[in-house]
Amino acid sequence: MITVITLSQELSGMNVEDLKKLIREIPDYPKPGILFYDITTLIKDRAGFARVVDSMTAPYLGMNVELVLGMEARGFIFGPAIAYRLNAGFIPVRKPNKLPGETVSYTYSLEYGTDSLEIHKDAIKPGQRVLIVDDLLATGGTAEAAAKLAEKLGAKICGLNFLVELDFLNGRKRLAPYNVFSLLHYDK
Repeated sequence: MITVITLSQELSGMNVEDLKKLIREIPDYPKPGILFYDITTLIKDRAGFARVVDSMTAPYLGMNVELVLGMEARGFIFGPAIAYRLNAGFIPVRKPNKLPGETVSYTYSLEYGTDSLEIHKDAIKPGQRVLIVDDLLATGGTAEAAAKLAEKLGAKICGLNFLVELDFLNGRKRLAPYNVFSLLHYDK
């Protein structure tokens, strides 16, 4: 039986714009012309972090999610908390050679080259319902790779879940076959 914890009065009044105010914007990082959205200022705020976890969990309550898959590194922040709220297990997806034991990998294309993700070979049983969680949806390449990797092990993808989506990069288009939820949207 899953018990849903209701938000306290302190949290119930916090909306999307309040959460955005907790994110520090750093211009010209990591290079000139880039506006970096630093979520560390949001996750250190107890009410903001609680609201984010509750809001990112809400669309998946009652969907019988069995496993939450979080991508290195910030998916490791949100994934376990969301898994806990959904009464699900948590699976880390890592860059190559970071997991002990036998792994399965998926290589994907980047704008200039390739990258890979790995997961333990026995992390997902065929047919298990998996939610993929990360902090940011930009172009969608890493999220798509994580979904393909999970499907390679037989997962049924319940959705892809992000704290922030950079709408102007059109990552959602790349993830069109999947149910995508993003809590905060930026158009520049």
